[in-house]
Amino acid sequence: MKKYFSREVIIGIIALISLAILYFGINYLKGVNLFKPTNHYFVKFNDVTDLQKASPVYINGFKIGVVTDIEYDFSRPGNIVALISLDKSMRVRSGSYVELTSSLTAGASLHIMLNDYVTTYYQIGDTLEGRARVGPMDVLSRTIVPQMADIMPKIDSILTGLNEIINHPALKQSLVTIERTTASLQASTVNLNRMLNGDMPVILNNFRTVSSDFTEVSSGLKSLDLTTTYNSINATLGNIENMTNQLNSKDNSLGLLLKDRTLYDNLNTTTENASNLLLDFKQNPKRYVHFSVF
Repeated sequence: MKKYFSREVIIGIIALISLAILYFGINYLKGVNLFKPTNHYFVKFNDVTDLQKASPVYINGFKIGVVTDIEYDFSRPGNIVALISLDKSMRVRSGSYVELTSSLTAGASLHIMLNDYVTTYYQIGDTLEGRARVGPMDVLSRTIVPQMADIMPKIDSILTGLNEIINHPALKQSLVTIERTTASLQASTVNLNRMLNGDMPVILNNFRTVSSDFTEVSSGLKSLDLTTTYNSINATLGNIENMTNQLNSKDNSLGLLLKDRTLYDNLNTTTENASNLLLDFKQNPKRYVHFSVF
């Protein structure tokens, strides 16, 4: 059989087919269908963080195309142009804009915000306005991360202080003291339980006995004739009051004895004379006693 192709030609054809399959396969994995007609638009951004080639393009949450290229506009620094490929049937109305959104898991994506109030459309290849929407990653990088950078030194100081407190000998001593106190409380609890189980029944029994005796005493007090006793006490107090009045009065001997100043002075004078007489008797007994001897 005659050979039409040499081995080198066959190898070259196989390599070309492999490269074509690889190219179409990579683009298929990126979501780019090279065999499906598309409309191309340019979108101008100031920042395309996390945006990549093959990033999806959505309209109302429905995927309508992909990002096919991203280029930096060196003629106008600060401007970045992204090329998007949309479905052939998709036409973008004038005044619409493209919003760049970043997420924590899916990366960046583009969302076309349609202008529903006009009936005119952009021409294929026109440049659309691009805007960046503040997402969770932006909030994290712009607010939370700087705040964390400010808080970290304070947290480090707090942890250092806690470490010093934990390693301070006074804390260890306090823990030992608390442990001893706990052991003492436990021992006290055991003793208290033992007392409650052993002594409390006896105490309660004695209390019941005292309560019974008090009940009997109370019953005896109830049986007393308190009215008669009160009247007797009242009469006795009346007699004492009457006797006190008589002592304070000068109409009787006791009253005169207690109240008469003259009687007191006479008694005092008599006592003084008797004292002088006894003193003179001791000093001069011969004046009062005579002895005769036969």
